[in-house]
Amino acid sequence: MNFFRLTTLICLAAISSCIGSDKKSKQKKKPNFLFVLVDDQSAFDLKIYNPNSILETPTIDKLAKEGLVFESARHMGSMNGAVCTPSRHMIMSGRTVWHLPLSAEFQKQTAPHEIDEQTIGAVFNRAGYKTMRTCKKGNSYPGANKQFTVVHDATKRGGTEETGSAWHAKQVLSYLNNREAQKEDDPFFIYFGFSHPHDTRNGTPELLKKYGAINHKDPNSLPPLNAKQPQLPENYLKAHPFHHGHPELRDEERVSGVWKNRDENTIRNELGREFACSENIDIQLNKVLDKLDEMGELDNTYIIYTADHGMAIGRHGLQGKQNLYEHTWRVPFIVKGPNLPSGKRVKGNIYLLDVLPTLCDLAGIKTPETVEGKSFVPVLKGEKEVVREVMYGVYAGGTKPGMRTVKKGDWKLIKYDVMDGTVRETQLFNLAENPNEYLPEHHKKGEMETDLAENPKYAAKLAEMEALLLEQMIANEDPYRLWNQPKAN
Repeated sequence: MNFFRLTTLICLAAISSCIGSDKKSKQKKKPNFLFVLVDDQSAFDLKIYNPNSILETPTIDKLAKEGLVFESARHMGSMNGAVCTPSRHMIMSGRTVWHLPLSAEFQKQTAPHEIDEQTIGAVFNRAGYKTMRTCKKGNSYPGANKQFTVVHDATKRGGTEETGSAWHAKQVLSYLNNREAQKEDDPFFIYFGFSHPHDTRNGTPELLKKYGAINHKDPNSLPPLNAKQPQLPENYLKAHPFHHGHPELRDEERVSGVWKNRDENTIRNELGREFACSENIDIQLNKVLDKLDEMGELDNTYIIYTADHGMAIGRHGLQGKQNLYEHTWRVPFIVKGPNLPSGKRVKGNIYLLDVLPTLCDLAGIKTPETVEGKSFVPVLKGEKEVVREVMYGVYAGGTKPGMRTVKKGDWKLIKYDVMDGTVRETQLFNLAENPNEYLPEHHKKGEMETDLAENPKYAAKLAEMEALLLEQMIANEDPYRLWNQPKAN
């Protein structure tokens, strides 16, 4: 063999080896994850769910156009007045509401629990991911939070770079810059949490001005009306028609800037503050997405945007998150990522507790046996329309047994058994005809634009939904029963 031929063969072998190695490395490259969780945001604040909203969120709108928007995503509920606590336990663990560690109900009972090691941070660490989180402190799941390798948690609800949402973005940007500097090539999982738009909603001065709001501090006066403020929600009421069942509830009585007031000035101003905080979140999210794009990581990153639960802020005469109307039970939910459809809306019927098994599925990681949620990857891929047909929700953070809801198709039932049996109410809605869950107090003209529980025409549907609720309570091992249900064993 002559020298020229030998040299050529060696070069070809080397090139072939490099190509093979490059293919192998590309095949092995795992996807990254950016999980974005905001605190207290109703889906109906966003244009993607409510076209009449004046809230401007171009980054979230772009995510929606490039990914999938879930129409029916919900938290399962709470046995705690701090609804975000069990909600975040469910996100982290994939467990149902009645099967959570004690810290979900009793925040100070933070002793190690066996489930802690089966939560998002721990699962992804074991799979070779680099994990990082930033979020608020408190009203969360401490045993799961500490599983992340890098943790920068602090509650930031102010109106400056250092005291507001920009602080959380800064932690993520710093982490990504460090990865670049260290030439880190392991896949990452970033839990990007915000402390807003939860109260106190101290927005930045420029965004407060944009939405005509002020950080109102005087409980003895009302904030001024401003043409730039959001209008009152369509299902606004001056008061809820009966007691919500949680005496002296902080969210209904002591939120700075609102207190017990439900007048137009107060609610429109508070919505303006909410929108100012939400737009700032959008701005901060954009910074992180730009950085991922600059690093060449964006196209290989799954982005999930959601909230721990919704909020009332004047809807139905309520202020907080301790209710089961759609504005509070539903959450915004967007997914964008490699090989997923773009610009698609799906029904889904997912719970937040479905997040962990779905993340595992997307990453090719074995789902922990402790998980009770379901992967919604089949919905992402267009193989299914929904994960489940029936959805169940609970609020039992006040007087017991509390509120329960069940939804199937267009029909939704809400029941209240509170205040030591002095408040026992049943509501029946057809959400296709009455998406805002109008009550008789809203004085709408359409026959179905109201609570139908007392209408004899829908007695059979009411009985069907009552039976379905009991079935769901039993299936989810709800420890309580309502006044017109058989006693639990």
